[in-house]
Amino acid sequence: MGRASLEDQPQVESIQLDTTTPGDSSLSPDIASEHEHESVSLPPVDTGKDAMLFLTACFIIECLVWGFPFAFGIFQNYYSTHEPFKGSSSIAAIGTTAMGTMYLSAPFVFPLMRLYPKQNRYGPTAGLLIMCTALALSSFSQAVWHLILTQGVLFAIGGSICYGPCIIYMDEWFVKRKGLAFGVMWSGTGLGGFAIPLLLEFLLGRYGLRTTLRIWAVALFVLTIPVVYFVKPRLPVSATAHYKPYKLGFLFDRSFLMYEVANIVEALGFFMPGLYLPSYASSILGSEPFPAALTILAVNVASVFGCIAMGVFVDRFHPTTCIMISTVGTVIGTFLLWGFATNMAVLYIFCVIYGFFAGSYTSTWTGVIKQVTSKPSLNGGSAFDPVMIFGYLAAGRGIGNVVSGPLSEALVKGMSWQGQAAGGYGSGYGPLIAFTGATAVVGGTSFLWKRIGWM
Repeated sequence: MGRASLEDQPQVESIQLDTTTPGDSSLSPDIASEHEHESVSLPPVDTGKDAMLFLTACFIIECLVWGFPFAFGIFQNYYSTHEPFKGSSSIAAIGTTAMGTMYLSAPFVFPLMRLYPKQNRYGPTAGLLIMCTALALSSFSQAVWHLILTQGVLFAIGGSICYGPCIIYMDEWFVKRKGLAFGVMWSGTGLGGFAIPLLLEFLLGRYGLRTTLRIWAVALFVLTIPVVYFVKPRLPVSATAHYKPYKLGFLFDRSFLMYEVANIVEALGFFMPGLYLPSYASSILGSEPFPAALTILAVNVASVFGCIAMGVFVDRFHPTTCIMISTVGTVIGTFLLWGFATNMAVLYIFCVIYGFFAGSYTSTWTGVIKQVTSKPSLNGGSAFDPVMIFGYLAAGRGIGNVVSGPLSEALVKGMSWQGQAAGGYGSGYGPLIAFTGATAVVGGTSFLWKRIGWM
């Protein structure tokens, strides 16, 4: 994320806390006089041991916090075939509740963390304890609504609290390589989406649901607690006190609104392949269960490399250019490869292309945020808070995530187009394939708006 007051800040080893300190002009007179002659040593941005340890910790937290909701398909299949949940029509709501809550809670969690910055340091630990408690309670569930409250709502709240400081502090640790840093962190979701389903599938088959949830609760704590120490701020609290989390003038900025609309529409279609690729592979192409499940794993692995590559691009090019790169790859892959996939080889190629290009779409957000924060005049002369811009972009993606579930069911209901078109379009999944490609097109419209001068 771009931060106007930090982009131009010299990368020095220490700052002088006084009333004339660059990037710290928000200090009150009392604080300034107290520290007038005190020098605080700061680790360097973008490089160095501390920055790398912070990024590694964020990657691990990203992998574990977001990897679990992305692996929900494993649980969904288990719940649908085992008592006491078998036959329930609300099972799909568990996964969408978890992921949707994590996305949609961002505009509420981030302001609280800005308002209580000292307590924010303990967010990763508190969130981790909530997530582990949610999984432990989930192991005692006897009805689907119990799972929605524990695996859905409570786990997501804990995940948001644990994950939030990673976003807030990333803006302090990385400046010139901010896009790459976020890309590396977000690639953790792809790695988690690959490894965690394999592990959970093994545990469910060997130990059953309740023991698996308890094992994962312990594993989550053991894997995460060693790294939470490294999720810490680089700057003193006073140096970021000038950000006002409820100063939301950017919501009326035309550029932001165009980015946000495209972001929401792109998200409407983005999640649909993840919901239906395995069933497409098994019901249309006749694949066995394991090769069918590999379609999702291929998407997740490819997204690891896509996020990192896009992080490099967004540090060098305008965000609309990066968005167009993501859009072109997604559109070509969806319309041509999935649309005419008649065997597993072609479908796997689509999965790799889709994961690489569509999975990297959110890595363009750092460029979007930098562009919006470069317009201080819209906010009464002070910079927009980049964390809040991120929060509303995440919420937009959450809207797409929540709506895409029931919308995708409506698109495949009745298997329209079946036998009336070639390849995947005539499989019954044609409307869903076409909708996924069309939303990807809309997701890239910012490139056009920039060229005609609307942004």
